[in-house]
Amino acid sequence: MKRSICLGLLFLFAILCSQLSAQSGSDIAALRGLAPVSALLNTEAGKAALGANYTVTGGIQTGVIAQPTLLPFPEQQQQAMRDAFSTINNLAQLADGLGTTLGSAYVAHFHYIDQRRTSTLPQSIGDLIRYATAISGSHSSEAKYLFANETTDGKTAVSPDEVALLKEIRGVDDVFGKAYRLPAGSAGADAYGNSRPYQTEPNVARFEGPDYLNRPAGNFVYNHGPVMDLTNSPSYPSGHTTYGYTGAVLLAVLVPERYAQMITRGAEYGNDRVIMGSHYVMDVLGGRTLALYDVAHMLANDPAYMGLSARGAAPINDFQKAVKTARAELVRVLQNGCGNTIKVCATEDTGRFNNIVADEAFYESTQTYNLPVVYAKNAGLVEDVAKLAPEAGYLLTQAFPSLGLERANKILTETEGPGGGFLDNGSAFGVYSRLNLYAAALRARQVVEGN
Repeated sequence: MKRSICLGLLFLFAILCSQLSAQSGSDIAALRGLAPVSALLNTEAGKAALGANYTVTGGIQTGVIAQPTLLPFPEQQQQAMRDAFSTINNLAQLADGLGTTLGSAYVAHFHYIDQRRTSTLPQSIGDLIRYATAISGSHSSEAKYLFANETTDGKTAVSPDEVALLKEIRGVDDVFGKAYRLPAGSAGADAYGNSRPYQTEPNVARFEGPDYLNRPAGNFVYNHGPVMDLTNSPSYPSGHTTYGYTGAVLLAVLVPERYAQMITRGAEYGNDRVIMGSHYVMDVLGGRTLALYDVAHMLANDPAYMGLSARGAAPINDFQKAVKTARAELVRVLQNGCGNTIKVCATEDTGRFNNIVADEAFYESTQTYNLPVVYAKNAGLVEDVAKLAPEAGYLLTQAFPSLGLERANKILTETEGPGGGFLDNGSAFGVYSRLNLYAAALRARQVVEGN
Protein backbone atom coordinates (compact mmCIF):
# COMPACT_ATOMS: atom_id res chain seq x y z
CA MET A 1 0.00 0.00 0.00
CA LYS A 2 2.77 2.45 0.98
CA ARG A 3 4.69 1.53 -2.18
CA SER A 4 1.64 2.22 -4.38
CA ILE A 5 1.05 5.56 -2.63
CA CYS A 6 4.69 6.53 -3.15
CA LEU A 7 4.57 5.52 -6.79
CA GLY A 8 1.36 7.49 -7.19
CA LEU A 9 2.93 10.55 -5.58
CA LEU A 10 6.00 10.23 -7.79
CA PHE A 11 3.78 9.98 -10.85
CA LEU A 12 1.79 13.05 -9.75
CA PHE A 13 5.02 14.92 -9.04
CA ALA A 14 6.32 14.06 -12.51
CA ILE A 15 3.13 15.37 -14.09
CA LEU A 16 3.27 18.58 -12.07
CA CYS A 17 6.93 19.08 -12.91
CA SER A 18 6.29 18.62 -16.62
CA GLN A 19 3.39 21.09 -16.47
CA LEU A 20 5.41 23.62 -14.48
CA SER A 21 8.34 23.23 -16.83
CA ALA A 22 6.16 23.75 -19.88
CA GLN A 23 4.40 26.69 -18.25
CA SER A 24 7.73 28.21 -17.26
CA GLY A 25 8.99 27.90 -20.81
CA SER A 26 6.04 29.77 -22.27
CA ASP A 27 6.12 32.30 -19.43
CA ILE A 28 9.79 33.16 -19.87
CA ALA A 29 9.44 33.53 -23.64
CA ALA A 30 6.48 35.89 -23.28
CA LEU A 31 8.13 37.92 -20.53
CA ARG A 32 11.38 38.20 -22.48
CA GLY A 33 9.43 39.48 -25.45
CA LEU A 34 7.76 42.22 -23.38
CA ALA A 35 10.97 43.16 -21.54
CA PRO A 36 12.39 45.79 -23.97
CA VAL A 37 10.11 48.39 -22.39
CA SER A 38 12.30 48.21 -19.30
CA ALA A 39 15.41 49.30 -21.24
CA LEU A 40 13.95 52.40 -22.89
CA LEU A 41 15.72 54.81 -20.55
CA ASN A 42 19.11 53.55 -21.80
CA THR A 43 18.93 55.33 -25.16
CA GLU A 44 17.83 58.69 -26.50
CA ALA A 45 15.50 56.90 -28.92
CA GLY A 46 13.96 55.01 -26.01
CA LYS A 47 13.48 58.19 -24.00
CA ALA A 48 11.82 59.82 -26.99
CA ALA A 49 9.44 56.85 -27.27
CA LEU A 50 8.56 57.14 -23.58
CA GLY A 51 7.90 60.85 -24.03
CA ALA A 52 5.65 60.21 -27.00
CA ASN A 53 3.86 57.46 -25.10
CA TYR A 54 2.94 60.00 -22.43
CA THR A 55 1.92 62.73 -24.88
CA VAL A 56 -0.06 60.54 -27.26
CA THR A 57 -1.87 58.81 -24.40
CA GLY A 58 -2.94 62.11 -22.87
CA GLY A 59 -3.96 63.51 -26.23
CA ILE A 60 -6.16 60.54 -27.09
CA GLN A 61 -7.74 60.40 -23.65
CA THR A 62 -8.75 64.07 -23.63
CA GLY A 63 -9.73 64.14 -27.30
CA VAL A 64 -6.99 66.62 -28.23
CA ILE A 65 -5.66 63.99 -30.65
CA ALA A 66 -8.55 63.14 -32.94
CA GLN A 67 -8.60 59.48 -33.93
CA PRO A 68 -10.77 58.00 -36.70
CA THR A 69 -12.79 56.11 -34.08
CA LEU A 70 -15.79 54.11 -35.24
CA LEU A 71 -18.09 56.30 -33.16
CA PRO A 72 -18.11 60.06 -32.48
CA PHE A 73 -15.79 60.70 -29.54
CA PRO A 74 -18.52 61.20 -26.86
CA GLU A 75 -20.14 57.95 -27.99
CA GLN A 76 -16.77 56.20 -28.05
CA GLN A 77 -16.28 57.27 -24.45
CA GLN A 78 -19.53 55.52 -23.63
CA GLN A 79 -18.35 52.41 -25.48
CA ALA A 80 -15.13 52.57 -23.48
CA MET A 81 -17.22 52.70 -20.32
CA ARG A 82 -19.04 49.53 -21.38
CA ASP A 83 -15.75 47.86 -22.31
CA ALA A 84 -14.32 48.42 -18.84
CA PHE A 85 -16.18 45.31 -17.66
CA SER A 86 -14.62 42.20 -19.20
CA THR A 87 -16.95 39.37 -20.19
CA ILE A 88 -14.02 36.99 -19.96
CA ASN A 89 -16.18 33.90 -19.36
CA ASN A 90 -17.90 33.98 -22.76
CA LEU A 91 -16.53 36.92 -24.85
CA ALA A 92 -20.09 38.27 -25.15
CA GLN A 93 -19.10 41.94 -25.30
CA LEU A 94 -16.77 41.29 -28.25
CA ALA A 95 -19.52 39.61 -30.27
CA ASP A 96 -20.69 42.83 -31.94
CA GLY A 97 -17.66 42.34 -34.18
CA LEU A 98 -19.57 39.40 -35.66
CA GLY A 99 -22.13 41.81 -37.11
CA THR A 100 -25.69 42.70 -36.26
CA THR A 101 -27.29 39.32 -36.98
CA LEU A 102 -24.53 36.93 -35.86
CA GLY A 103 -23.68 39.10 -32.87
CA SER A 104 -27.30 39.04 -31.72
CA ALA A 105 -27.46 35.28 -32.18
CA TYR A 106 -24.28 34.92 -30.14
CA VAL A 107 -25.37 36.99 -27.12
CA ALA A 108 -28.82 35.42 -27.18
CA HIS A 109 -27.11 32.19 -26.18
CA PHE A 110 -23.94 33.38 -24.43
CA HIS A 111 -24.48 36.33 -22.11
CA TYR A 112 -23.99 37.67 -18.61
CA ILE A 113 -27.00 37.53 -16.31
CA ASP A 114 -25.34 39.76 -13.71
CA GLN A 115 -21.80 40.50 -12.54
CA ARG A 116 -21.13 36.90 -11.54
CA ARG A 117 -23.60 34.67 -13.35
CA THR A 118 -23.56 33.78 -17.03
CA SER A 119 -25.57 31.60 -19.36
CA THR A 120 -24.19 28.11 -19.90
CA LEU A 121 -21.67 27.64 -22.69
CA PRO A 122 -21.32 24.37 -24.60
CA GLN A 123 -18.30 22.65 -23.08
CA SER A 124 -16.24 22.74 -26.27
CA ILE A 125 -16.61 26.53 -26.63
CA GLY A 126 -16.27 27.24 -22.93
CA ASP A 127 -13.13 25.16 -22.52
CA LEU A 128 -11.49 26.84 -25.52
CA ILE A 129 -12.25 30.37 -24.28
CA ARG A 130 -11.21 29.66 -20.71
CA TYR A 131 -7.94 28.00 -21.70
CA ALA A 132 -6.81 30.66 -24.16
CA THR A 133 -7.71 33.61 -21.94
CA ALA A 134 -6.18 31.91 -18.89
CA ILE A 135 -2.81 31.39 -20.59
CA SER A 136 -2.53 34.87 -22.08
CA GLY A 137 -4.04 36.43 -18.97
CA SER A 138 -1.57 34.76 -16.63
CA HIS A 139 1.31 36.02 -18.78
CA SER A 140 -0.09 39.54 -18.66
CA SER A 141 -0.44 39.44 -14.88
CA GLU A 142 3.07 38.09 -14.38
CA ALA A 143 4.48 40.81 -16.61
CA LYS A 144 2.72 43.60 -14.73
CA TYR A 145 4.52 42.95 -11.48
CA LEU A 146 7.80 41.81 -12.98
CA PHE A 147 8.22 45.13 -14.78
CA ALA A 148 6.78 47.14 -11.89
CA ASN A 149 8.99 45.94 -9.03
CA GLU A 150 10.36 42.49 -9.93
CA THR A 151 7.74 40.58 -7.93
CA THR A 152 4.97 38.13 -8.69
CA ASP A 153 2.27 40.04 -6.82
CA GLY A 154 3.85 43.27 -5.62
CA LYS A 155 5.54 41.63 -2.65
CA THR A 156 6.95 38.18 -3.54
CA ALA A 157 10.26 38.23 -5.41
CA VAL A 158 10.29 36.68 -8.89
CA SER A 159 12.62 33.84 -9.88
CA PRO A 160 16.29 34.46 -10.75
CA ASP A 161 15.45 33.62 -14.38
CA GLU A 162 12.97 36.47 -14.50
CA VAL A 163 15.37 38.90 -12.82
CA ALA A 164 17.91 37.93 -15.47
CA LEU A 165 15.51 39.04 -18.22
CA LEU A 166 15.94 42.63 -17.07
CA LYS A 167 19.63 42.41 -16.29
CA GLU A 168 20.60 41.04 -19.68
CA ILE A 169 19.20 44.13 -21.41
CA ARG A 170 20.08 46.60 -18.62
CA GLY A 171 16.41 47.04 -17.90
CA VAL A 172 14.95 48.72 -14.83
CA ASP A 173 11.69 48.24 -13.01
CA ASP A 174 9.07 51.01 -12.75
CA VAL A 175 10.17 52.56 -16.04
CA PHE A 176 7.01 54.67 -16.31
CA GLY A 177 7.40 55.90 -12.76
CA LYS A 178 10.99 56.91 -13.44
CA ALA A 179 10.19 58.46 -16.82
CA TYR A 180 7.12 60.38 -15.65
CA ARG A 181 8.48 61.45 -12.25
CA LEU A 182 6.04 59.47 -10.18
CA PRO A 183 8.08 56.62 -8.70
CA ALA A 184 6.45 53.72 -6.88
CA GLY A 185 5.10 54.57 -3.47
CA SER A 186 5.19 58.35 -3.87
CA ALA A 187 2.05 60.42 -3.28
CA GLY A 188 -0.63 59.48 -5.77
CA ALA A 189 1.48 56.70 -7.32
CA ASP A 190 1.03 52.96 -7.62
CA ALA A 191 2.57 51.34 -4.56
CA TYR A 192 4.43 48.82 -6.73
CA GLY A 193 5.40 50.83 -9.80
CA ASN A 194 4.37 51.72 -13.37
CA SER A 195 1.56 54.04 -12.34
CA ARG A 196 -1.27 54.49 -14.79
CA PRO A 197 -2.08 57.52 -16.97
CA TYR A 198 -4.86 58.78 -14.70
CA GLN A 199 -2.16 59.00 -12.01
CA THR A 200 0.64 60.56 -14.08
CA GLU A 201 -1.08 62.70 -16.73
CA PRO A 202 -1.70 66.39 -15.89
CA ASN A 203 -5.20 66.36 -17.36
CA VAL A 204 -7.64 63.45 -17.49
CA ALA A 205 -11.09 63.79 -19.02
CA ARG A 206 -13.84 62.48 -16.77
CA PHE A 207 -17.06 61.03 -18.11
CA GLU A 208 -19.95 59.00 -16.80
CA GLY A 209 -22.40 56.51 -18.21
CA PRO A 210 -23.77 53.00 -17.78
CA ASP A 211 -21.28 50.16 -17.86
CA TYR A 212 -21.76 46.84 -19.68
CA LEU A 213 -24.21 45.64 -17.04
CA ASN A 214 -26.12 48.95 -17.25
CA ARG A 215 -24.94 50.07 -13.83
CA PRO A 216 -24.30 53.80 -13.26
CA ALA A 217 -20.55 54.29 -13.55
CA GLY A 218 -17.80 56.51 -14.84
CA ASN A 219 -14.14 56.31 -15.71
CA PHE A 220 -13.21 57.89 -12.36
CA VAL A 221 -14.94 55.23 -10.24
CA TYR A 222 -13.55 52.46 -12.44
CA ASN A 223 -10.00 53.76 -12.14
CA HIS A 224 -9.96 55.04 -8.55
CA GLY A 225 -12.65 52.79 -7.12
CA PRO A 226 -14.99 51.70 -5.73
CA VAL A 227 -16.23 49.95 -8.90
CA MET A 228 -12.74 48.85 -9.98
CA ASP A 229 -9.75 50.30 -8.12
CA LEU A 230 -6.61 50.26 -10.30
CA THR A 231 -4.56 52.49 -8.00
CA ASN A 232 -2.09 49.76 -7.09
CA SER A 233 -2.36 47.74 -10.29
CA PRO A 234 0.72 48.24 -12.51
CA SER A 235 0.02 49.53 -15.99
CA TYR A 236 2.18 47.50 -18.39
CA PRO A 237 0.97 45.51 -20.29
CA SER A 238 -2.77 46.05 -20.54
CA GLY A 239 -4.61 42.98 -19.26
CA HIS A 240 -7.87 44.17 -20.83
CA THR A 241 -6.16 44.48 -24.21
CA THR A 242 -4.58 41.04 -23.84
CA TYR A 243 -8.03 39.60 -23.16
CA GLY A 244 -9.66 41.65 -25.92
CA TYR A 245 -7.25 40.55 -28.63
CA THR A 246 -7.16 36.95 -27.41
CA GLY A 247 -10.95 36.79 -27.56
CA ALA A 248 -11.15 38.68 -30.85
CA VAL A 249 -8.70 36.32 -32.57
CA LEU A 250 -10.54 33.29 -31.19
CA LEU A 251 -13.85 34.52 -32.59
CA ALA A 252 -12.14 35.47 -35.85
CA VAL A 253 -10.79 31.94 -36.23
CA LEU A 254 -14.12 30.39 -35.28
CA VAL A 255 -16.07 32.65 -37.65
CA PRO A 256 -13.63 33.44 -40.51
CA GLU A 257 -16.33 35.30 -42.44
CA ARG A 258 -15.93 38.09 -39.87
CA TYR A 259 -12.16 37.84 -39.32
CA ALA A 260 -11.19 41.41 -40.25
CA GLN A 261 -14.11 42.91 -38.31
CA MET A 262 -13.20 40.92 -35.20
CA ILE A 263 -9.64 42.25 -35.39
CA THR A 264 -11.08 45.76 -35.62
CA ARG A 265 -13.13 45.00 -32.50
CA GLY A 266 -9.96 43.89 -30.71
CA ALA A 267 -8.27 47.15 -31.68
CA GLU A 268 -11.24 49.17 -30.46
CA TYR A 269 -11.36 47.28 -27.18
CA GLY A 270 -7.69 48.00 -26.50
CA ASN A 271 -7.96 51.63 -27.58
CA ASP A 272 -10.88 52.10 -25.23
CA ARG A 273 -8.48 51.51 -22.35
CA VAL A 274 -6.60 54.64 -23.41
CA ILE A 275 -9.86 56.61 -23.60
CA MET A 276 -10.71 55.44 -20.08
CA GLY A 277 -7.43 56.90 -18.79
CA SER A 278 -6.48 53.43 -17.57
CA HIS A 279 -3.59 52.64 -19.92
CA TYR A 280 -0.83 54.12 -22.04
CA VAL A 281 -0.63 53.30 -25.72
CA MET A 282 2.49 51.24 -24.96
CA ASP A 283 0.38 49.10 -22.62
CA VAL A 284 -2.08 48.49 -25.44
CA LEU A 285 0.66 47.62 -27.94
CA GLY A 286 2.21 45.27 -25.40
CA GLY A 287 -1.14 43.56 -24.70
CA ARG A 288 -1.87 43.16 -28.40
CA THR A 289 1.56 41.70 -29.15
CA LEU A 290 1.35 39.30 -26.21
CA ALA A 291 -2.10 38.08 -27.24
CA LEU A 292 -1.10 37.45 -30.87
CA TYR A 293 2.08 35.69 -29.77
CA ASP A 294 0.31 33.44 -27.28
CA VAL A 295 -2.66 32.59 -29.50
CA ALA A 296 -0.38 31.78 -32.45
CA HIS A 297 1.58 29.32 -30.32
CA MET A 298 -1.64 27.73 -29.10
CA LEU A 299 -3.02 27.47 -32.64
CA ALA A 300 0.27 25.87 -33.69
CA ASN A 301 -0.09 23.24 -30.93
CA ASP A 302 3.27 24.33 -29.53
CA PRO A 303 4.07 21.70 -26.84
CA ALA A 304 5.12 24.49 -24.45
CA TYR A 305 1.54 25.78 -24.59
CA MET A 306 -0.34 22.49 -24.40
CA GLY A 307 -1.66 20.68 -21.34
CA LEU A 308 -1.13 23.56 -18.94
CA SER A 309 -3.07 24.39 -15.81
CA ALA A 310 -3.81 28.07 -15.40
CA ARG A 311 -6.52 29.91 -13.48
CA GLY A 312 -8.62 26.77 -13.13
CA ALA A 313 -9.07 26.24 -16.87
CA ALA A 314 -9.24 22.63 -18.02
CA PRO A 315 -5.97 21.68 -19.77
CA ILE A 316 -6.11 21.31 -23.55
CA ASN A 317 -3.63 18.95 -25.16
CA ASP A 318 -4.63 19.51 -28.79
CA PHE A 319 -5.69 23.10 -29.39
CA GLN A 320 -6.26 22.63 -33.12
CA LYS A 321 -8.71 19.82 -32.46
CA ALA A 322 -10.39 21.93 -29.77
CA VAL A 323 -10.83 24.77 -32.29
CA LYS A 324 -12.47 22.46 -34.85
CA THR A 325 -14.84 21.03 -32.26
CA ALA A 326 -15.77 24.46 -30.92
CA ARG A 327 -16.27 25.85 -34.44
CA ALA A 328 -18.70 23.08 -35.36
CA GLU A 329 -20.73 23.74 -32.21
CA LEU A 330 -20.67 27.53 -32.65
CA VAL A 331 -21.73 27.29 -36.31
CA ARG A 332 -24.70 25.15 -35.25
CA VAL A 333 -25.74 27.64 -32.58
CA LEU A 334 -25.31 30.72 -34.76
CA GLN A 335 -27.08 29.26 -37.79
CA ASN A 336 -30.01 28.20 -35.65
CA GLY A 337 -30.07 31.67 -34.14
CA CYS A 338 -29.83 33.65 -37.37
CA GLY A 339 -31.99 31.34 -39.48
CA ASN A 340 -29.56 31.04 -42.36
CA THR A 341 -25.99 30.06 -43.19
CA ILE A 342 -23.05 31.78 -41.53
CA LYS A 343 -21.97 33.15 -44.92
CA VAL A 344 -25.30 34.88 -45.44
CA CYS A 345 -25.77 36.06 -41.87
CA ALA A 346 -22.20 37.43 -41.73
CA THR A 347 -23.10 40.01 -44.38
CA GLU A 348 -25.97 41.40 -42.30
CA ASP A 349 -24.44 44.23 -40.34
CA THR A 350 -25.88 47.68 -39.67
CA GLY A 351 -23.49 48.35 -36.79
CA ARG A 352 -20.23 50.28 -36.51
CA PHE A 353 -18.14 47.55 -38.20
CA ASN A 354 -20.00 47.58 -41.51
CA ASN A 355 -17.69 50.03 -43.30
CA ILE A 356 -14.42 48.48 -44.46
CA VAL A 357 -12.86 51.89 -45.16
CA ALA A 358 -13.66 53.16 -41.67
CA ASP A 359 -12.51 49.88 -40.10
CA GLU A 360 -9.18 50.08 -41.89
CA ALA A 361 -8.60 53.73 -41.01
CA PHE A 362 -9.28 53.10 -37.35
CA TYR A 363 -7.18 49.95 -37.17
CA GLU A 364 -4.24 51.68 -38.89
CA SER A 365 -4.35 54.48 -36.31
CA THR A 366 -3.67 51.90 -33.59
CA GLN A 367 -0.94 49.94 -35.38
CA THR A 368 1.92 52.01 -33.90
CA TYR A 369 0.09 55.04 -32.46
CA ASN A 370 2.80 57.02 -34.29
CA LEU A 371 5.35 56.29 -31.56
CA PRO A 372 8.90 57.00 -32.74
CA VAL A 373 11.36 54.33 -33.82
CA VAL A 374 13.52 52.78 -31.10
CA TYR A 375 15.38 50.13 -33.13
CA ALA A 376 16.50 52.00 -36.24
CA LYS A 377 18.05 48.90 -37.81
CA ASN A 378 14.56 47.39 -38.19
CA ALA A 379 12.74 50.55 -39.26
CA GLY A 380 13.18 50.06 -42.98
CA LEU A 381 13.58 46.31 -42.88
CA VAL A 382 10.99 43.82 -44.07
CA GLU A 383 11.21 41.11 -41.45
CA ASP A 384 10.58 37.59 -42.73
CA VAL A 385 7.80 36.16 -40.56
CA ALA A 386 8.48 32.60 -41.76
CA LYS A 387 12.08 32.90 -40.61
CA LEU A 388 11.53 34.66 -37.30
CA ALA A 389 8.17 33.27 -36.17
CA PRO A 390 6.91 30.51 -38.48
CA GLU A 391 4.08 29.61 -36.11
CA ALA A 392 2.51 33.05 -36.75
CA GLY A 393 0.96 31.73 -39.95
CA TYR A 394 -1.42 29.60 -37.91
CA LEU A 395 -3.26 32.82 -37.05
CA LEU A 396 -4.48 32.66 -40.66
CA THR A 397 -4.41 28.97 -41.58
CA GLN A 398 -6.68 27.97 -38.72
CA ALA A 399 -9.30 30.24 -40.29
CA PHE A 400 -8.35 29.76 -43.95
CA PRO A 401 -6.81 26.27 -44.15
CA SER A 402 -6.45 26.24 -47.93
CA LEU A 403 -3.79 28.95 -47.64
CA GLY A 404 -1.12 26.66 -46.24
CA LEU A 405 1.44 27.83 -43.70
CA GLU A 406 3.99 29.07 -46.24
CA ARG A 407 1.50 31.31 -48.02
CA ALA A 408 0.05 32.53 -44.74
CA ASN A 409 3.46 33.63 -43.46
CA LYS A 410 4.15 35.33 -46.78
CA ILE A 411 0.92 37.31 -46.41
CA LEU A 412 1.86 38.30 -42.86
CA THR A 413 5.24 39.47 -44.14
CA GLU A 414 3.75 41.42 -47.04
CA THR A 415 1.21 43.20 -44.83
CA GLU A 416 3.34 43.83 -41.73
CA GLY A 417 3.35 47.32 -40.28
CA PRO A 418 6.27 49.74 -39.77
CA GLY A 419 9.32 48.33 -37.99
CA GLY A 420 11.62 49.48 -35.23
CA GLY A 421 9.02 50.05 -32.53
CA PHE A 422 9.80 49.66 -28.83
CA LEU A 423 9.21 45.89 -28.95
CA ASP A 424 10.57 45.26 -32.45
CA ASN A 425 14.15 44.42 -31.46
CA GLY A 426 14.62 41.70 -34.07
CA SER A 427 13.27 38.89 -31.88
CA ALA A 428 10.61 36.33 -32.72
CA PHE A 429 8.30 38.06 -30.24
CA GLY A 430 9.11 41.48 -31.63
CA VAL A 431 7.88 40.67 -35.12
CA TYR A 432 4.41 40.07 -33.66
CA SER A 433 4.31 43.77 -32.75
CA ARG A 434 4.49 44.49 -36.50
CA LEU A 435 1.76 42.09 -37.61
CA ASN A 436 -1.17 43.90 -39.20
CA LEU A 437 -3.68 41.14 -38.79
CA TYR A 438 -6.46 43.29 -40.19
CA ALA A 439 -4.71 43.77 -43.55
CA ALA A 440 -3.51 40.17 -43.53
CA ALA A 441 -7.06 38.88 -43.06
CA LEU A 442 -8.32 40.87 -46.04
CA ARG A 443 -5.45 39.62 -48.20
CA ALA A 444 -5.99 36.03 -47.07
CA ARG A 445 -9.66 36.19 -48.00
CA GLN A 446 -8.80 37.56 -51.43
CA VAL A 447 -6.37 34.68 -52.01
CA VAL A 448 -8.85 32.06 -50.81
CA GLU A 449 -11.65 33.47 -52.95
CA GLY A 450 -9.34 33.80 -55.97
CA ASN A 451 -9.68 37.58 -56.27
